[in-house]
Amino acid sequence: MITASGGSLSPETAKIPYGAPLPLVEDESEPNGFDQVARDPESWAGSLPAQTGLYSNENERDACGVGFICHIKGQPNHKIVSDARQLLCAMTHRGATGADSRDGDGAGVMTGIPHQFMVREAEREIGCQLPEPGKYAVGNIFFNPKDDSERESHKSIFTKLAQDLGLRVLGWREVPTDGTILGPAASSKEPSILQPFVVHRENYGDGKSSQNGPFDNRRFERQLYVLRKHATHTITLTRWFYICSLSTSNIVYKGQLSPPQVYNYYHDLNHVLYKSHFALVHSRFSTNTFPSWDRAQPMRWAAHNGEINTVRGNKNWMRAREGVLQSTLFGDELNLLYPIIEAGGSDSAAFDNVLELLVVNGVVSLPEAVMMMIPEAWQDNELMEPEKRAFYNWAACVQEPWDGPALFTFSDGRYCGANLDRNGLRPCRYIITNEDIMVCASEVGAIYIEPEKVVSKGRLKPGRMLLVDTVEGRIVDDKELKRTTARKQNFASWVEGNMLQLPMIVKRVQRTMSVEPAIDNTVLATDPKLLAFGYTVEQLNLLMLPMVSEGKEALGSMGNDAPLACMATQARPVYDYFRQLFAQVTNPPIDPIRENIVMSLESYVGPEGNLLEMKPEQCHRILLKSPVLGIEEMNALKNLSAAYPKWSSRTIDITFPKSEGLLGYRTALDRVCNEATAAIEDNQKVVILSDRAVGKDRIPLSALIACGAVHHHLVLQKKRAKVALMVETGEAREVHHLCVLVGYGADAICPYLVMEVIHKVTRERIVKGEQTLEQLLKNYRKATDNGILKVMSKMGISTLQSYKGAQIFEALGLHNEVVSRCFTGTASRVQGATFDLLAMDAFELHERGYPSRETLLPPGMPESGEYHWRDGGEAHVNDPAGIANLQDAVRERNQAAYDAYSRNAREQIKQTSLRGLLDFKFEAATPIPVEQVEPWNEIVRRFVTGAMSYGSISMEAHSTLAVAMNRLGGKSNTGEGGEDAERSQVFPNGDTMRSAIKQVASGRFGVTSNYLADADELQIKMAQGAKPGEGGELPGHKVSGSIARTRHSTAGYRGP
Repeated sequence: MITASGGSLSPETAKIPYGAPLPLVEDESEPNGFDQVARDPESWAGSLPAQTGLYSNENERDACGVGFICHIKGQPNHKIVSDARQLLCAMTHRGATGADSRDGDGAGVMTGIPHQFMVREAEREIGCQLPEPGKYAVGNIFFNPKDDSERESHKSIFTKLAQDLGLRVLGWREVPTDGTILGPAASSKEPSILQPFVVHRENYGDGKSSQNGPFDNRRFERQLYVLRKHATHTITLTRWFYICSLSTSNIVYKGQLSPPQVYNYYHDLNHVLYKSHFALVHSRFSTNTFPSWDRAQPMRWAAHNGEINTVRGNKNWMRAREGVLQSTLFGDELNLLYPIIEAGGSDSAAFDNVLELLVVNGVVSLPEAVMMMIPEAWQDNELMEPEKRAFYNWAACVQEPWDGPALFTFSDGRYCGANLDRNGLRPCRYIITNEDIMVCASEVGAIYIEPEKVVSKGRLKPGRMLLVDTVEGRIVDDKELKRTTARKQNFASWVEGNMLQLPMIVKRVQRTMSVEPAIDNTVLATDPKLLAFGYTVEQLNLLMLPMVSEGKEALGSMGNDAPLACMATQARPVYDYFRQLFAQVTNPPIDPIRENIVMSLESYVGPEGNLLEMKPEQCHRILLKSPVLGIEEMNALKNLSAAYPKWSSRTIDITFPKSEGLLGYRTALDRVCNEATAAIEDNQKVVILSDRAVGKDRIPLSALIACGAVHHHLVLQKKRAKVALMVETGEAREVHHLCVLVGYGADAICPYLVMEVIHKVTRERIVKGEQTLEQLLKNYRKATDNGILKVMSKMGISTLQSYKGAQIFEALGLHNEVVSRCFTGTASRVQGATFDLLAMDAFELHERGYPSRETLLPPGMPESGEYHWRDGGEAHVNDPAGIANLQDAVRERNQAAYDAYSRNAREQIKQTSLRGLLDFKFEAATPIPVEQVEPWNEIVRRFVTGAMSYGSISMEAHSTLAVAMNRLGGKSNTGEGGEDAERSQVFPNGDTMRSAIKQVASGRFGVTSNYLADADELQIKMAQGAKPGEGGELPGHKVSGSIARTRHSTAGYRGP
């Protein structure tokens, strides 16, 4: 028995009866407390733990409450600031606190600069006269409160950097705060908060008052931004240094606080002279994150409720774009801004970093920048105005959307607004009063307004923007804003005159050469390439042929009882080491069928233009309607310069000589990465990684290993945005394979071996029916496209552009040396295969197709036993021996047979799953008296069954589980297929077939008032079906009359 501290029970403790509280035992040999955990070196003040065990701060998520109050005419007053307190406190339930209610998850408020208040404070505390509004900046900066000398050093560095940029720090004001209201966690990291007053030296000189003269406001804002970035990179977040805001228009007060604490902690906000024309508030709920002062919101420009699912890809692409950024505004000082996205920040902070760059650069305004980063669904919206479609088309050429369920509120002093994601998966309500006040919040009633004052109210619709222009003193309609933005340039002519379409590329190349596939005469069953890439009979029959013949992925029974890739006895593709992530609870999946209008597989590939410009050349990219290419299309892209002389492509061979042995794998990977760099330096615009050279003497790298390594290699070199990266491989064939390739940076994939298989299937008349070759190829493309959409939707991602490079996977059984090089940033909680092991797998597969010596093998492709048990194949939990013993035990009530079944099951689980490897050191345990153990009849009351519906399993199995759990006092679960009311009847012996837990899913199968009332526990499913974010399917032929009656559906209807 182990106590809370990890020690064993003492003899005295062992005498305490069951149910009595146990004393905690201190163990001096182990760290005790959160403060002794290793810290993340990139987090602010070491406020986050370092990656350890199963924890990684890359996986942190939060949900929040946001809102703002704004005077439409831009008139500042203190009532707006005080009303914002009510607004913030009303959303306390959308935030959270720690075990001590004084430790908030984070809250804050952004306002305009309160000029009267700041003038008064500057005169009182630093003896300076501030110039008129807009000619000085005020910041809120966190410093280390525990080291006075370090704080003074950091202030000096900040002042010196300001001087180098032509700025002057007039002085520093200590922000009055009340730290007595903080809990222990917040107090342990409470910073010293100082406000610098910064002016332009040319307009202020060395005195204590400003001088008259022309004032360049845009240059002043630019220098403030450069100062903030340069100071942050120089001093670093790890030294407690964090700039909440530094602006001529906005100021942010925030911290590791609860909403009611914000105004009590920051005394400034309660002063009657603290006046603003707007106040934007945020209450943070750290779903599975550690709160910290710097991660509280608002950020410098925006506040965010939701999750950016694609943030990892967005960060990588932004880093890659730093290699092509140029700005007439920043000039050489642009290098001081890198990295644009600062390490250690949240997804909201990353978004704010990019938004800040776009706005300060000045080419687009704040609302236009938001439109670029969070576009509405436009690709398949035929009702959208052509001008607006053209604008979004241009924006898509410049950068990918930041995708996920999100409500963003934002302000730069002039504009105050909110924008909702394309799916509308976060709430946003607004009210406009007859006093020219707009209130926007996550819900209605966040602030009381007399009904007679309400002029209009409503909710923000998906993809729409709510915007107030306080300079013009009006609300800007969404249609007006986007129409005006779309007419800034002739975006339609830019797109039409510059964009390359793949069908046109194929036609133009065909005029000079043939792009038809060259299919060899090898019979499908004896094709050595299929064997060398690991194809099996099962994969062809169970997976590929249904896709080819029916145009959709194959359906199969749930439950994969084969070994994980890292435990398999046979070589498996690297793709099998990856598991798709899926959206959960606060981050719902979307339906790729019903919500198809908001989804798109289109992407723009090739060298990107400069994000900080607005020019026609930015549209000079290739539009791909799908990431899956045919052989003809790939052949055309290989010869792209024949049709477009300014576009050239280079094919890089990702095979290596067999004679190089295992070391050849790493050597080839190094060569491929170097050749990709050389291709970019030679001005090649398309790089194609190809394993077509595989043969008797050449072994292929895994296309996924090569693609991931090249992608991250180019990201680190800031060259990824200069080239299209495509993959021509015989290895990828399943939807999962294609998704992993796209997720790790592939712009397009040509699964040429699958295409050749389809040609041979047609030639050998393997597919039944009269479908033509063209139809079979089309079916495969349709199946893969729909499959990719389905996988994207499971994570709540709508566009392939956002999904590409987003790495929405976790690795299972790959060593860190592989992950760090090829899949940087991917979670790999269980170590495993190294490059040497992957090389051994490559040699094993190659030996199947091109054996080194003559061997006697059965003709045709192997039966691997991956999906069905085969003698000599992969192990399965449910093998024939186990099933035979189970049947014997049930039919004959044979205890010996059941014991044999149990032993066999344990052995099979050890061969197939991680949990089978778990063992306990019983020999080191200390026995305890049985009276210390909870009685068995209490333990079993906590037993629950899996949620398998009637239909997925038989009535006999479903009802037997219910009877058994009811006898034990546990709970059985209906699943989402309903349950007949008759099962609630009690039999003479006291048994009942009633399930205590009832499920309600989006299909509402079997849900009636009686069904709901008869439940001990209701489970409402966030997403339909048993498989995460996707749902299982009950084939129509299984839906009998009895099952249909229970579900209140139609017999023969296919459903979850």
